[in-house]
Amino acid sequence: MIDTQQKVKLADLQIEQLSRMKKHSNLTHAEITSLPDSTRMYEGAGRMFILQSKNEITNQLLEKQKTADEKIKELEVS
Repeated sequence: MIDTQQKVKLADLQIEQLSRMKKHSNLTHAEITSLPDSTRMYEGAGRMFILQSKNEITNQLLEKQKTADEKIKELEVS
């Protein structure tokens, strides 16, 4: 019983973390869409920044949202 409760708490924490990540990606995507296409955008990678196109960053954010949705569904089922 204790083991089951711990697994449920862990799943709840993971769902909460994924929900936050999804919300962050969604808000970032909303801000990026309001910028012109010619805007220079950079992606953080460790201690450096990499120049990316607006489309690449948008696709990455949408992929993060999709992945978070899938993982949340998996956790809710199990």
